[in-house]
Amino acid sequence: MSYIDGVVIPVPTGNKQKFIDHSKAFDALFLEHGATRVLECWGDDVKEGKQTDFRRAVQAKEDEAVVFSWVEWPDKATRDAGMTKIMEDPRMRPQSNPMPFDGKRMILGGFSPVIELRKRA
Repeated sequence: MSYIDGVVIPVPTGNKQKFIDHSKAFDALFLEHGATRVLECWGDDVKEGKQTDFRRAVQAKEDEAVVFSWVEWPDKATRDAGMTKIMEDPRMRPQSNPMPFDGKRMILGGFSPVIELRKRA
């Protein structure tokens, strides 16, 4: 079964294109090192909850959008090996590809699917 890395990030709305450009360069590394799919999703219907929500989770400010992203890997072993290579890759250095958001408020984690459904072709 696949393995998923999930990320939630607050991004200044004025940095949307910078975020897209940054992600195109950064996400290519995931595919190069074994990921099968990467999705970057710009929040356009992220409601405030009564107790918690995506915006509060990342302490998003009024002028920030919430981005929800995930990387799909064939399995955890491929992910672990790929992430090691990615973190060592010089293209990952902030000097060559600075983040257009506050990385301290980024939430990320690895997830093992317990159910995976696909529509049959």
